[in-house]
Amino acid sequence: MAQDIVPIELGLPQGDLVTLWAPRWREDGEEWEAFLGDDEDLYAFPDAAHLAAFVRTAEQHDLIDHPAWHVVPALNVPELIPDDDHSYDLVGVPELVAEEPDSWTISELAEIIGIVRSLADVCELEDVHEILDATEAFSLLDQGRLPFTGRDGERLWTDLSEAVSEKWDTVLDAIDSLVKVPDVDAAELEQTAEELAAFLEESAEAEAGVESDDEDLDTTDTAGESGEDAEEEDEGPVGFWAEVGIDPIKIITGEKEYYTLRCYLDDEPIFLGSEGRIDVYTSPKALARALVDPKDLAETDLAEVSTWDEVLTKATAGELEVDVDTENTYVLAGLAEDFAEGTDSIDPTQLELAVELLTDAADWADDDSVSAALSTSESLGWLVSFVLRPDPNRLAPSPPFDTEQSEWRKLVESFENRLRVH
Repeated sequence: MAQDIVPIELGLPQGDLVTLWAPRWREDGEEWEAFLGDDEDLYAFPDAAHLAAFVRTAEQHDLIDHPAWHVVPALNVPELIPDDDHSYDLVGVPELVAEEPDSWTISELAEIIGIVRSLADVCELEDVHEILDATEAFSLLDQGRLPFTGRDGERLWTDLSEAVSEKWDTVLDAIDSLVKVPDVDAAELEQTAEELAAFLEESAEAEAGVESDDEDLDTTDTAGESGEDAEEEDEGPVGFWAEVGIDPIKIITGEKEYYTLRCYLDDEPIFLGSEGRIDVYTSPKALARALVDPKDLAETDLAEVSTWDEVLTKATAGELEVDVDTENTYVLAGLAEDFAEGTDSIDPTQLELAVELLTDAADWADDDSVSAALSTSESLGWLVSFVLRPDPNRLAPSPPFDTEQSEWRKLVESFENRLRVH
């Protein structure tokens, strides 16, 4: 299966360098992975202009036979600038492990260790494998924060920190010694440098324009209670559900529709349900009736919300209307089939809402599987990221998308198993 060829940035002792990485793909019954290079050399460049000049003129390197290589020489310079999701600061790893093991730190470290393992696999760096395999914590990073909680988690994080302190220089030296900055055609470099300069100038102007607009808005805001301010206030959420801070939500999965409630407390999602199971009903009226006699909901996590009693009171009085806003309607049906057809067939709005729902439910249940599957280091996460955050600097994912479709189905199935239908 031909996957993307991805521009990446490596933060190494000799500086920040850009190169190309071909994640694992399958061809002729065999699995492959590669970086831009030749034999034992890893080719890397000081910027995207040098990289572009090389790929447009080079006739021999390790990626030349990749099924998607024919796309790369035709890319413009901005498309060869690595995005934030593919910038790996290897030099900064000791600073990362000095931090508390929160979700952000672990996620970033997992991505760095992932690319280091890939480099070690492709370039046969046995010393690097030995260092990473000697400490269990390195292999648990993909599971998120959970393995690093509690007393055992603290021990794992300490082991990892000590391994980095003692041996990370060996890892850096092994990778740094592979890097070669090849010569590029001077005439081609002159052209690509102009392309890069023009792009950076346009980006700077666009950013300056945004800042200017923000300043104008600030000036307007300080002018007092303007009509525009009043309009913005009027456009805010209104009605009973907005007052209590709890939202009715509608879930469409397959041929079925379910209704339930969700709110956010300190930015953390809370559903109508308990112990990781969400109570759902087949109609708004069924949900409203359940709230009239909530004996089955006594243990619901929503009971910890200060306004929950107001919901029950209104339901008991027969005055509760379960109205679902469009932004709280989640359509899971059909997305798996759209994945198989490719990125152009996926509705970004539908996908974004579906990801929100699956992520909220998993976070509420203290389940890291969704965040792990949607990490950009995974094929599904890379595809989802491409659809939701289109960027001209990124290569489009390449079909077939069988793996991504299968992984998405697993996430949806896991979510459906979380539903407690009444």
